[in-house]
Amino acid sequence: MLPAPLRSLRVWLANVGANSSHAYASPLFDDGTFELLPIVETPAEAGPHSVRFGDLTSFNSPQSNLSRWVPDRLHRAAAHFDPEFETFTYGDNCSTAPRAAALKKVTPGDLIFFVARLSRWQTGRFTGEASFCLVGFLEVESVMADVRALPAADALLRYRANAHIRRAMNDRACWNGFWVFAGTKRSRRLKHAVPVNREFASDVLLDAGGSRWRWDGRRTELQTIGSYTRSCRCIIDGACDGVLPRLEALRRRVELHNEGVWPD
Repeated sequence: MLPAPLRSLRVWLANVGANSSHAYASPLFDDGTFELLPIVETPAEAGPHSVRFGDLTSFNSPQSNLSRWVPDRLHRAAAHFDPEFETFTYGDNCSTAPRAAALKKVTPGDLIFFVARLSRWQTGRFTGEASFCLVGFLEVESVMADVRALPAADALLRYRANAHIRRAMNDRACWNGFWVFAGTKRSRRLKHAVPVNREFASDVLLDAGGSRWRWDGRRTELQTIGSYTRSCRCIIDGACDGVLPRLEALRRRVELHNEGVWPD
């Protein structure tokens, strides 16, 4: 049985950022640092509350923006900047998108880890090698559920940086029942990516039925990981038996690449 403080801890996994279907990629550098590129907003035309791709600041070089990583045609397009690690919020259409439905069970104190597809960048170019990595997490402080109207002033102050709020402030039709999660100050955008590979999956992850992942020889490791992480879900539940080794394996891997960030 887990120690008492951990028995209510749940860890969730959400897939975010640009993926293989986009015309650009999030670069992963040789030292393990990376830039996280969001997807294009819907609609792509920027409104008064939008964040444009040309507005996005480089995490590794704050004096620069991320324009170099996206096609010129997108520089003034609206970015779905979510999660955002400035005020620590993340939103999703939990009521309408099956892939996000599980997040309706998230409560304060839970951890939401974000996994993203990163592409190796070496000597000024992408190498064609991609991998999935943990890129950050929220330690959930509060949840705003089923948002269908402009929030009250105090809630708006806390959540207004989120992409779903921004989109709805541009278009009232987008107050469509989305959810937004706010993180504590112990939430983090990781400096160094944490590889989510076959070894990581073996030590930390189970499928939706509680079994080890199946590695089909007809699919690559990257395809298998992408398939299993497509939908948001709880990967560790402190109320269940036998989770301490998996929780410790997750903590150890995060700390190996990013010392001191685990929210003890």
